[in-house]
Amino acid sequence: MNCCLFPKSKVETSISTTNAESKSTNESSRDHPSAQVASGSTTTSNAESSSSTSKAGEDLKIASQLRKFNFNELKSATRNFRPESLLGEGGFGCVFKGWIEENGTAAVKPGTGLTVAVKTLNHDGLQGHKEWLAEVNFLGELLHPNLVKLIGYCIEDDQRLLVYEFMPRGSLENHLFRKGSLPLPWSIRMKIALGAAKGLSFLHEEAERLVIYRDFKTSNILLDADYNAKLSDFGLAKDGPEGDKTHVSTRVMGTYGYAAPEYVMTGHLTSKSDVYSFGVVLLEMLSGRRSMDKNRPNGEHNLVEWARPYLGERRRFYRLVDPRLEGNFSLKGAQKAAQLAHLCLSRDPKARPLMSEVVEALKPLVNLKDMASSSYFFHTPQPPAPPPPTLRPQSFPRPGLKTQTSLPRQHPIRSLSSPSSQQTF
Repeated sequence: MNCCLFPKSKVETSISTTNAESKSTNESSRDHPSAQVASGSTTTSNAESSSSTSKAGEDLKIASQLRKFNFNELKSATRNFRPESLLGEGGFGCVFKGWIEENGTAAVKPGTGLTVAVKTLNHDGLQGHKEWLAEVNFLGELLHPNLVKLIGYCIEDDQRLLVYEFMPRGSLENHLFRKGSLPLPWSIRMKIALGAAKGLSFLHEEAERLVIYRDFKTSNILLDADYNAKLSDFGLAKDGPEGDKTHVSTRVMGTYGYAAPEYVMTGHLTSKSDVYSFGVVLLEMLSGRRSMDKNRPNGEHNLVEWARPYLGERRRFYRLVDPRLEGNFSLKGAQKAAQLAHLCLSRDPKARPLMSEVVEALKPLVNLKDMASSSYFFHTPQPPAPPPPTLRPQSFPRPGLKTQTSLPRQHPIRSLSSPSSQQTF
C-alpha cells in the first residue's frame, strides 16, 4: 500500500476571499475520480486523533444501518491490498477490489460472496476526517438507484476506510477518454446521461433534505454491468440553503472546467451550480472532448467556450458530435441534447432548468432510431462557417475631445486545479 500511504499531497486553492465558510460536519474538500481516494500528510496529535474518533462516534449514529468493519477484515478482503486488487489510483490514494460475506463483514474467497470496492482514505488530519464523515453521513442516509451504495465503513485508530458496492464498468471518464477504449454507442451515452440526471434530481428535489453535489463530472459517474449510472464521491457535497436563504456561502471547491462561473466568482452555491456541471458533462458525452484540454488547438482548450456558438444553431450543432461515432447517432437526439446543454450552461443561473426538467427532456432521447448516417442532411455538404466580420476603419476623435478607455472590471483570479489530474480546487 505504499502508493496509497504516500500519494501526492492535496492541491488546494490559495483563496483571498471574504466568503463565509460553512462549518457543518458535512463540509469537506477533496476529489477522487471513480475509484480514487483522498489523502495527504498528517500532523495530527494524539489528542486530535482521539477527539476526531470520539466525534465520529457521535456523528455516525445517523448511519447506524451501515456495516462496521475492522481493519483486518478489509485487509483480508482485499488480499492485503495487493496490487492485483487495485481498481484505481489518484492524487489522493487508492481503491481496491474485495470480497466479503453477503450479509456480514468477514472476508471470503475471491469470486464468492459480495464483491465490493474498498476506498482507503489516507491521513489528512482534521480535514481528512471531515471528508470521510461527509461520505458516510450523506451516502449513509441517501438511497437511490442512481447513487452508489455505501455498504459500510472502518474507523480504527487513525484508519479511515469506506466500503462501496462494486461498479464493474468503472467511470464514464474512462469510457469517453481512455486511450484505446471503444466509443460508447449513442444510446448508451443517453442512458448514462438520463441516469446521472435522475441522481441529481433526487438530491435536489426528492431527498428529505436538499443536497448540492458540488463535484459532478465524468470521473464521479460510475457504471454497473448494464451501464446504469450512479453518482459517487460525496466528499464535497453540501446541505442546500434552508428557509428563505437563496444560496450557501462556502469556499470555492470543485474541479476546473465543471464549476459554474457564478460560484467560482462569488462562492455562492446553489442547486443550479450542479445543473451547470451537468451541462458540461452532457457536452462531453455529445462531443467526446474533455471539459479542459490543453492539447487542442488555440480557441478549443475550454470545451464550453468552444461549443457555445454551435449549441444554439440548428444547422451547425452536428459539428459538436463526437466524430468517433461516425454518424451512428440520432440526429434529432443530438439536436435536442445540444439544446438541453445550451440551457444548462446558461450564464444566468435562473435561466437553467431544474434537474427534474432535464430528466423529462432526456427520457425520449434514449430510444431514438433516426441515425445521422442514413440522413440526407448529414451527407449533404454544408456551407463553411462564415468568415469573421470585417473590421471597420478606426475612427479617431475630433481634436479637443477627450477619450476614455473603458476596461472590463478585473475579478480576482483563483488558482484552479488541473483537469488532467482531476484534483480539487
